[in-house]
Amino acid sequence: MTAAGWFALRGLTLALAWFCLLNVAAGLVVALLARPLAAGERRRTAALWFGLRVFASVAALAFVAAIFLPSYWLYEPRDVIEGFDVLLTAGALVTCLAIAAGVGRGVSAWRSAARRTRDWMRSARPLSLPGTNIPAFEIDAEAPVLALVGVLRPRMLVTSGLITALTPEELAVAVAHEIGHSHARDNLKRLVMRSVPDVLPASASMRALERRWMASSEDGADRAAGEHDPRARCALASALLKVARLTPPVTPISEPICTLMGSGDIASRVRRLLDDRTAVSAGTVRRTAGWAAALVAVAAIAVAYAPLLRAVHEATELLVRSLP
Repeated sequence: MTAAGWFALRGLTLALAWFCLLNVAAGLVVALLARPLAAGERRRTAALWFGLRVFASVAALAFVAAIFLPSYWLYEPRDVIEGFDVLLTAGALVTCLAIAAGVGRGVSAWRSAARRTRDWMRSARPLSLPGTNIPAFEIDAEAPVLALVGVLRPRMLVTSGLITALTPEELAVAVAHEIGHSHARDNLKRLVMRSVPDVLPASASMRALERRWMASSEDGADRAAGEHDPRARCALASALLKVARLTPPVTPISEPICTLMGSGDIASRVRRLLDDRTAVSAGTVRRTAGWAAALVAVAAIAVAYAPLLRAVHEATELLVRSLP
């Protein structure tokens, strides 16, 4: 192999090893933060739980792509052929396995959702629903279901039993709930959480983050359906209670599919819907503060970018020399 080939292969190995190290470190930090955040008195938003769930992989990928690879390209000599350290190679292999596992989980979830949708669509008939231009279909199924299926091209599926059980006002606000899921891209987020390459897979803390995100996403869709209309909130609460009484206990859907019942606690959702207090201004303040913090962080990284690249290269050299 030429010197250029060794240069590229060693850079790839180091990049994968850095991803492994940072993914584990960030995952441990998230695990430490998740419990006290969940124990807080304020109810956290779905965006927070989603961000925590994907933080380890996104942070590791961002570091490798935006910092390590440019530093390696700029400062690593190309005419020196170096060997491959055992631990670095092992870290690179672990990252490859984590990526393969993440892709496998994502493909499995996608195929499972597609299979469930095909089963539902066998009896599908076009349906006109109030308040949405999302393609909708009436389907036949034992349990009453209102589901948003599809990641890129969403469709809304409603069982005949649910249409019969709900009043027109209840059906309209239930549809608005699913539109809230569609606007939030919740099916895509479910798929992303299934697909992220975790070096520490299936940890209890990560599964807990997914459950909290699912519960918060249902609250978010409930708010989108009736935050400014007390009558709409009451209608949605009534729809949830009706469907809960008609639905037998089942395992929550884990595929990238959103349903009216979702995975949140129905009693808690109904209590929040019937509570007249809202948190619109507080949510706006939090979003504004988040964007401001992000802009400050980007500005700080831009100012310190060149010295940071040099420091990362030196840290990489020190790491390589200290490992067997």
